[in-house]
Amino acid sequence: MNQIPSYDLEERTALFGENIIEFCKNAEKDIITKPIIHQLVRSGTNVGANYTEANAASSKRDFRNKIYICKKESQETKHWLRMMIKCAPIKKEEIAKLWKESRELTLIFQKITSSLK
Repeated sequence: MNQIPSYDLEERTALFGENIIEFCKNAEKDIITKPIIHQLVRSGTNVGANYTEANAASSKRDFRNKIYICKKESQETKHWLRMMIKCAPIKKEEIAKLWKESRELTLIFQKITSSLK
């Protein structure tokens, strides 16, 4: 798992997505985990994609909307990670690290959106 720099949010969200991908590539796939993994990859990688879009926003309103979407995707990722703990308790420690980063990103995006009001 790559170390995530806290000072560069664009890099941090990209590395978070990469770490989600790496985790999902190595996760055991069965009838229960496949849809969860699919959702986890989507939400986990969308955090960085939307943050990149926010940085290229055409207006303050557009920026706020994209950051809000980042927050929502990060929160959704926390949910799917929680479901993965139930599916793969042996990977609990690895999932917990991803969940912690997702939680921190959620708090950062919450702070950004609340400061824009």
